[in-house]
Amino acid sequence: MSYERYLTPYIKEDVIEKVVLIGGPRQVGKTTLALQFLAPPKKSHENYLNWDSLADRERMRQFQFGPNAMVIFDEIHKFKSWRNLVKAFYDKLYPEKKLIVTGSAKLDFYKRGGDSMLGRYFYYRLHPITLNEFGNSQSDLEALLLFGGFPEPLYKANHRFLKRWQNEIIEKIVREDVNDLENIKDLSAMEILSATLPSRVGSPLSINSLREDLGVSFDTVERWVQILERVFLVYRIMPFGSPKIRAVKKEKKLYFWNWSFVENEGARWENMVACHLLKYCDFMKDVNGEKMELRFLRDVDGREIDFIILQNGKPIMAIECKTGEKAPTRWAEYFRQRTKIPLFYQVHKGSRDYGQADKNIRVIPLTTFCSEILTMTQQD
Repeated sequence: MSYERYLTPYIKEDVIEKVVLIGGPRQVGKTTLALQFLAPPKKSHENYLNWDSLADRERMRQFQFGPNAMVIFDEIHKFKSWRNLVKAFYDKLYPEKKLIVTGSAKLDFYKRGGDSMLGRYFYYRLHPITLNEFGNSQSDLEALLLFGGFPEPLYKANHRFLKRWQNEIIEKIVREDVNDLENIKDLSAMEILSATLPSRVGSPLSINSLREDLGVSFDTVERWVQILERVFLVYRIMPFGSPKIRAVKKEKKLYFWNWSFVENEGARWENMVACHLLKYCDFMKDVNGEKMELRFLRDVDGREIDFIILQNGKPIMAIECKTGEKAPTRWAEYFRQRTKIPLFYQVHKGSRDYGQADKNIRVIPLTTFCSEILTMTQQD
């Protein structure tokens, strides 16, 4: 299936002057997105080069390309000196040749060796498909919630395929991606950790509890989770503190890039909302240069708001997740009085849209929130 992703027009504009780096989870659509800039858009194209191919590696190093102006380096982060290679490409071949680089690991982390590429590139994070890309109907929402936002299982919409795809992707991430990038002796234990983490979504993540379950040290578990973050399996968000509340400061909450891994209905819903919000924050950073952060709010007495979005270090909105069309959480008013958060939203799966205008608290369908609030702020 051919479709234009949300980053396509921005990459098209930026690649004229800079190298474009595209990071994101395995099978989220990075290669498909990059290939759209080649004519014809096929992996067999002479200017599509994948580091996993021995023949392509040599062509990359020798700068042996076809006449097409666009060149794609796929999965090049596995090369220790990839930054030197990309820098040399830019210095020698721009603007006659353009370059898009993709990687299933954080390209801003795996910058091993070589001179800085400062001023030579723009970095984008490609996120899973969400409501604004897929559709805003109730059936679209249910499909996304069930099958996740990765193109192949989402568009196939087949339960049996989804389960087999999930098993395969975890194995490939741990056995191939992690093994290519990190020195991990016990990959089986990392697979066990990956299978354990979906049950921890939505609650503060206890590394100590995981340590006890896995029988390894605290530092080892923390390192493993960090590695799973670098290869785009999971991500964590930090708490937001405020002077007038006793906010927790060290606990983090963990979510999956693919929320279909999460079996609990409420936790999966929260994870899907988290992915929509993180995608919004990363879009604002990568495209508009805004300083955005996704946090959560929790005090030492257990009062909590699921998500806070910060812009330039200041909260601009709070978002609570509920599967049903319930009245606003009582913690919204509690925190509204004690923080400078201007807007509170409670998003749900239903269709009711109501709230308390005098308190800037609104109960809103996620479909409306995405089409009205997130789209509007992206255009500001």
